[in-house]
Amino acid sequence: MGIHKEGYNILAVGFIILLLLNVLAAFLWPGNTLFRWVFLFFSIVFYVFILFFFRLPVRRLDPDPGLVYAPADGKVVVIEETMEMEYFKDTRLQISIFMSPFNMHSNKYPVSGHVTHVSYHPGHYMVAWHPKSSELNERSSVVIETSTGEEVLIRQIAGAVARRIVTYAKENQDVTQGEELGFIKFGSRVDIFLPLGTEVEVPILQQVKANRSIIAKIG
Repeated sequence: MGIHKEGYNILAVGFIILLLLNVLAAFLWPGNTLFRWVFLFFSIVFYVFILFFFRLPVRRLDPDPGLVYAPADGKVVVIEETMEMEYFKDTRLQISIFMSPFNMHSNKYPVSGHVTHVSYHPGHYMVAWHPKSSELNERSSVVIETSTGEEVLIRQIAGAVARRIVTYAKENQDVTQGEELGFIKFGSRVDIFLPLGTEVEVPILQQVKANRSIIAKIG
């Protein structure tokens, strides 16, 4: 278990701010020991929560071209055939995973292959489970062509709390299943669009984990 690099600056700045606030509380209320201890307690709880959010567990896997792994920790909130209008412009099988602020927020490549498309779109910050969030919210899309010729689209979507999407994928890059695709800060959603006929391996509302849960079979 480690700390994700996207959290280094936030954790450093947060520590300094909380330290200064506790020093200020001790200066302003020197005789109120109870208040200072309560303030210190909640400062520690808040900082531990931020540490917990940026945790990065070690989850290795052996790539399998016939399997699609969950790209994120969270709950499966959508399994349906839908019209994907950004890249494919046809009907695809969509599986969506909602990440709460308590989930690990590093996103992984669900399949191995060649990155053929990367795009970023600014947008709104509706709640991540809203049906239109996939089209209207801030989002980043990555398309991977597998060794058997299927194209898989992974879309990172900001939610009502999330305000920054980080995507490491680059066009014309070869990627390996299980490696890090990116990070979304403070809760959101990841959609994955698969070819029609893909065999789904998870039920709706199932809790899944990146690099641990098989969500579909492909190819």
